[in-house]
Amino acid sequence: MSVDPMTYEAQFFGFTPQTCILRVYLAFQDYLCEVMMVVEKVMMKKLEDFPSCDISPFQIRECTEKCLLFMKERFHVLFCKMEQMLLKLVLNVPPNVLLPEDKIHEQYPCSKEEFESLQKETEQLQQQCKAEAYAREALLAELEEQKQVQAELEKILQWFDGLDNVCREQGNSDLKESFAFMVQNCRRLQGVKNEIDLKSKKLKLDKTLSCDYSAANQAGETCNKKIK
Repeated sequence: MSVDPMTYEAQFFGFTPQTCILRVYLAFQDYLCEVMMVVEKVMMKKLEDFPSCDISPFQIRECTEKCLLFMKERFHVLFCKMEQMLLKLVLNVPPNVLLPEDKIHEQYPCSKEEFESLQKETEQLQQQCKAEAYAREALLAELEEQKQVQAELEKILQWFDGLDNVCREQGNSDLKESFAFMVQNCRRLQGVKNEIDLKSKKLKLDKTLSCDYSAANQAGETCNKKIK
């Protein structure tokens, strides 16, 4: 069988010529086997009409197999010639024939250098498309983050609105003044806390010094008693 891929013919027919010829070859082989099986059955029936005949069914089977083998060999030789004729005269697209989908090449011919330049330009455009796709994905991700931030800001605004309503109910119409008042109170409380911390530290220090002084006096009195 031919090893030429015949891609142009496959593009035109929708199948490779070698595949078509192979199917025809297998179909002939199957038909030949079926014919020999029918011939064998007929000979078996005819043999039943001659009981005194020395030919056995086993001999008929051997003769049938030999005949089938001979016919297959001859058919293979003939089919090789038929294959060459089919590939050359039937399943072949002439060199001067251009398929309809390739008419564009005839209208806009280009040299090898132009074709390579177009290929490079196509690759660059593909890379640009990929980069734009990645950038679009990044922008969509950033937009999604901004939506989440916007949702959080809306929650904070709602919280401030609720706080403003509470302040108005308590008699404070201005939210800024309420915050300023809260800040002043926090600072005042912080100062009071710092004063309390300092006083507590001083108290602890005074207690420690007084304890040390009393311990020293006791130690001195003890030593005086021993000396006496």
